[in-house]
Amino acid sequence: MTNLRTWTLTSLYVCGVFGLLLSAFPAQADEKADLEQVFSIRKLSDSDNTEALKRLESLKQKQTAATSPKVRLETLKAMVSLYYDAGRIQSALDSIAELKKLAESERDLDGVAIARIMECYALIDDGKPDDALKNLLQIRTALHSNASAEVRTRLESALGSVYYITGNFEASLQHYLEALRLTDELTTRKVESRLYKLDAIAKLYTNMKDPEKALATIDEAFSLSPLSHSPKTQASLSISQGIALSAMQRNQEAVEAYKRALKLAGEAGLPTMAVTSLINISDHYLIMNQYRQAENYARQGLQKAEALKDKQSIAIARVNLGFALAGQGKIAQGVELINEVVQYFLDSDQKTDAESVLGELAAMYEHAGLYREALQTVRHQQKLSHELFRSDRAKAVAVLQEQFHAEQRQKQIELLAKENDLKDADIRNHRLQQLVTILGAIVTVLVGLFLLLLSRRVKRINQQLREANTQLEFHAVRDPLTGLYNRRSFLDMMKMRLAQAEAERRDVQENSPDCLILLDIDHFKQINDGLGHAAGDAVLMEVAHRLRKAVRDTDMVLRWGGEEFLVFSPKSHPAQTAGLVERLLHTVGGEPILAGEKEIQVTMTAGFISLPFSDVPESVFGWEKVLQIADMALYLGKANGRNRAYGVSHLRVSADLALPVLEADLAAAIANGMVELIEVSGPPKLEVAFDKMPQSH
Repeated sequence: MTNLRTWTLTSLYVCGVFGLLLSAFPAQADEKADLEQVFSIRKLSDSDNTEALKRLESLKQKQTAATSPKVRLETLKAMVSLYYDAGRIQSALDSIAELKKLAESERDLDGVAIARIMECYALIDDGKPDDALKNLLQIRTALHSNASAEVRTRLESALGSVYYITGNFEASLQHYLEALRLTDELTTRKVESRLYKLDAIAKLYTNMKDPEKALATIDEAFSLSPLSHSPKTQASLSISQGIALSAMQRNQEAVEAYKRALKLAGEAGLPTMAVTSLINISDHYLIMNQYRQAENYARQGLQKAEALKDKQSIAIARVNLGFALAGQGKIAQGVELINEVVQYFLDSDQKTDAESVLGELAAMYEHAGLYREALQTVRHQQKLSHELFRSDRAKAVAVLQEQFHAEQRQKQIELLAKENDLKDADIRNHRLQQLVTILGAIVTVLVGLFLLLLSRRVKRINQQLREANTQLEFHAVRDPLTGLYNRRSFLDMMKMRLAQAEAERRDVQENSPDCLILLDIDHFKQINDGLGHAAGDAVLMEVAHRLRKAVRDTDMVLRWGGEEFLVFSPKSHPAQTAGLVERLLHTVGGEPILAGEKEIQVTMTAGFISLPFSDVPESVFGWEKVLQIADMALYLGKANGRNRAYGVSHLRVSADLALPVLEADLAAAIANGMVELIEVSGPPKLEVAFDKMPQSH
């Protein structure tokens, strides 16, 4: 009887399990069909984003709480991508929030990680790359060991993007290449993902001044694109191709690539990509000085960007429109647009973009002969550049510290988890006290070894942090292109100078004051535009070399910014100052410089002055005001034909009368006979002088 009862219970159990398995088969079949439908719509979005989005929204409306969580998660991930491509940013952000909430409720660690990575992209779009990097490093630290290939690929791509935006190109390339390698492990959209990674790497190579390698990468991507049949990726690749071609001065091919991308974006329903194409075409025509065409495409891009409410694209389109109008002689109208965008960048803490636009605006003013406005704009740019340097350095240190602390927190969590496991094991196995004691001893040894390894790792990380800080200190005082000291190093030196007692300086410098010489390369913008940025960089490096060669070992040569250089000559006798300035002008301009494939004469204009100036104490007339006078003397040289230097020797009247006028208007002080002016001529013009050569238009 007992055996019969046991057999009956066993039979009922087996039948019940078999029934559950049978009931699971239809659910699994429905899930597979639904996933295939989502993937099919995702594939359609590569050629027709508008139609794909309609179908995906319809599919989501039909889903209920009974729908497989995996299907709902895949649907939301697809919706985020399609909404971004359609320019519906708020809808994309709402979908990210819904995806994160669903993944957390289902305890789907991969889904939560993907949602958090998407939030980091939103921070990047909002102009907060440092916050995005901080969050991405935390995600990487907390990533579980069984994370899917999709999560790891997305994370590496996001890190590549944020390092690209912050200018750390080497780190960006490292993460993009790792993401490219991980695409081989993907189970869906493998080819499409590989194409996007190649596209990102191509853009990165262009920014790393290697457009040839960028084009080779794009060619590799185009060879794969027939496998995906994706106009979307072809449009994005065409934009990258245009950027690389433009960097190589192959302007006609570049604009053809941009227009091809514009056509593909229109056919595939990708308004965001269409805006990017229009803005790039506008940039092309600005470079070619074809301002009417630039205005036309800038207005088209602005109209589409405003329809999408894309603030960043609106700002860029308005800047292009402003420069296009200014190029047609409508300077007031153009400057108004440009200044509005600069203010927007400042208000949204996008100071790097604001500084770049101010540099272009100053060059436009100079080209138009508006030297006073150019000077004011350059000063604004220089002030902003100084603020950026301090901010970027602080942020870089903060990111390193956050990375270190995140790893430390994770190790602490792991240690706490191990301790809790030990306590739980002790409670569950209190009857096996002897075994627990043995296991506890083993675990104690392991924990000790772990702590030893952890201690060594902490020491290694601290050493790396110290090395990173040392590198930051070095780059803080050196210009990366020329190797000269930078503006920051000069400011630090002046702070030390101010700390020195006034009486002590007076005793040392009574008959040999210091000398400040501010020099600017003539026609540098035309060199850049006519011969390319690589030629411009070659000119900057050679000028730096010649300036160093022309001065004493005790003199300090630094790159002040852009094409401006500053020579600080301590204890320089006033009678020798003009000779030093003449030697600088002739050393730079006396022999041609190889710029690209051409030899050109590069001349400089300078302004110079002594410090302290005309026996006026520095507490009354400090180095900033003295350098301001040298700057005005430089611009006076620009206005009088370039290739020369003007020096303000001394005051002819009392300081109380002269200084208020001199600070505001050097020309007025000269006209009223308040100061003594020295003129030093540059070298004679050679046949290879850049302003004698035919210019491209």
